[in-house]
Amino acid sequence: MAPLGGGNAFKLGLFGLNTDGGIAITKVAERWRARWDEIAEVAQLADRIGLDFILPIARWKGYGGETNVRNASFETLTHGAALAALTKRIAIFSTVHVPLVHPVFAAKALATIDHVSHGRAGLNIVCGWNQDEFDMFGQGQSAHDARYEQGREWLEIVERIFKSEGRPFDYKGRFYVLKGVSGEPAPVQQPRPVTMSAASSPAGRDFAVRTSDFLFTTFGDLDKAKAQLADIAVRSTTAGTGKTLSVFTACHVVCRETDRDAQDYYRHYAAENADTAAVDFHIGMTAANRQVDTVVLQDRVRRAAGLSSYPLVGTPERIAGQLADIHTLGYAGTSLSFVNFRDELPFFAQRVLPLLVARGLRAA
Repeated sequence: MAPLGGGNAFKLGLFGLNTDGGIAITKVAERWRARWDEIAEVAQLADRIGLDFILPIARWKGYGGETNVRNASFETLTHGAALAALTKRIAIFSTVHVPLVHPVFAAKALATIDHVSHGRAGLNIVCGWNQDEFDMFGQGQSAHDARYEQGREWLEIVERIFKSEGRPFDYKGRFYVLKGVSGEPAPVQQPRPVTMSAASSPAGRDFAVRTSDFLFTTFGDLDKAKAQLADIAVRSTTAGTGKTLSVFTACHVVCRETDRDAQDYYRHYAAENADTAAVDFHIGMTAANRQVDTVVLQDRVRRAAGLSSYPLVGTPERIAGQLADIHTLGYAGTSLSFVNFRDELPFFAQRVLPLLVARGLRAA
């Protein structure tokens, strides 16, 4: 777990840098457009200021509405390889949809990124949920819990490739029947690159406990977060793996000099200028395909603001306090997203990061 093992007690990263809109569903002119040169610039800034990771969204199709948000995005494995060559210390994750990316290909791609980055590659496993995207590939989805059974086979194959030392092996499972599988070079990280699983359902949490170093999930409010973390701790104990799963969450950020300025802008982009048709589409798609907090699902403003992630809205002092509260609850870290990463990350770095250092959450 070297890429995320550093001296920061609470890890911070960027989420959605590779896709149009980031994680906001808004029509404002300044919204993130995911142009490559700007992605590279922000990734290098994140690297310089000491953020811990970059986590992309794997998207193949937009959400319609006026903006067709997410329709323009960069594929995450090639995105990861490119950013690995442009950065020096930050962990570079690739988000992979298990049913859409063959494990033999994924193993080769991840090993490539790990070598380019000298051991900073990360894998974010998603076992599938968006049937509209799967239709593009002519691919159906298994029943919800069976998706994670396929995920376990998928990861088992990837890990066997990494330790095969070029010796071919056969594999016969429910979802994969493979012959003469091999793959070199092995990744720099052993036994495999640091692995995260994005999940919110009970089956997804069990999968993460058994397979991953981190679980990436969202929460509705701080009280529900306590219950969520308690549930994950119990699952970690009963799984008998000998480890406690670390949990990351997601936050969207509006940081301004005054609380009023922050709240005004939040209302401007997430309520007054939400792409309502795209929000409706995303809510319907989520309800049909995922097991999530129904209260969060129904919050349209929060959905437009940042895919129902937790809002950090206010002054630098307020946001530093909120991040400290999330850490105190037991989260190991969080991703951060902005309406425009390039315009807003510098202010966050200058004003919030020093406050987190003073609280002991970040290394100086």
